[in-house]
Amino acid sequence: MTKSKIKTYSVESFRESYIQTEPRIDTLLKLDFGKFFVVKVDELIRLIKLPVPPVRSTNHTLIYLTDGEAIMTVGSETHKIVKDECLVVPAGQVFSFANLDLNQGYLCNFHNDMIIGKFGKAELLKDFDFLRVWGNPRISLDGQTSDFVAHLFRRILLAYSENGLTDLDIIQSYFVALLCEINRVYKPMSSSTQTNAVTITNRFKELLFSTLKTNHRVTDYATLLNITPNHLNKSVRTIIGKSPTKWIDEAIVLEAKVLLHQSALSISDVAAEVGIFDASYFSRLFKKYEGVTPLAFRQMIEKS
Repeated sequence: MTKSKIKTYSVESFRESYIQTEPRIDTLLKLDFGKFFVVKVDELIRLIKLPVPPVRSTNHTLIYLTDGEAIMTVGSETHKIVKDECLVVPAGQVFSFANLDLNQGYLCNFHNDMIIGKFGKAELLKDFDFLRVWGNPRISLDGQTSDFVAHLFRRILLAYSENGLTDLDIIQSYFVALLCEINRVYKPMSSSTQTNAVTITNRFKELLFSTLKTNHRVTDYATLLNITPNHLNKSVRTIIGKSPTKWIDEAIVLEAKVLLHQSALSISDVAAEVGIFDASYFSRLFKKYEGVTPLAFRQMIEKS
């Protein structure tokens, strides 16, 4: 059996695969764009080769809208943002989108290094929950915060457009301020005051992200968290209204969809890559959530 990991794109390889090779792109993305870039979202979307199938990136992506709407699938959930809202795709998280949305605003893609340095510190990465895979990707800004964020984006874009990362100190200082403004109004997936349940749920989602191939049962995660399966089930249901079993199933199907898009592996090999060695069970599970078998899903991809 040929092993194949789900592909994670660097910014450079994503550009090669999904952005049109036009002269305009070189004026939008400066040197070292693999570390950081910022653009007007409507200018970049025109150059994207749609649809973008489920993929991952080594960098974080932040979208902020000043008008219109944007629709993107992050993880297993589809989100729509409108004016005065942000959408965050953490590094390593699966995302996809298919629409040429009519909107205005800013898109920023950045490596963790942009937060660590002269004007930042490593601790900030822990403070910004929206940059973690279990965070809430959709963030609504109040009017004043939206004004601040819009001003900071304009200033960052001006510096970046004129000199790229030559003005790194200026860009980083404004960028850290921008993230702090967003963090000030950020709300987690649940506003519940049951902090223990929130902590358990977040740890479960983080473990799910990192150990999915080997852990498919609620009891596996309960053991890792040193709690009972019933406690884990109650905590997760309380905070996100969905059972841990469903979260696990949806994560398995999402991983499989990425592999079906990105690889030529047989269906049984795709199943094995997500930790399922019974191909018929894998097909039933996939159809339960997608409405079609893995084979039919791949055929749909090939026709598109």
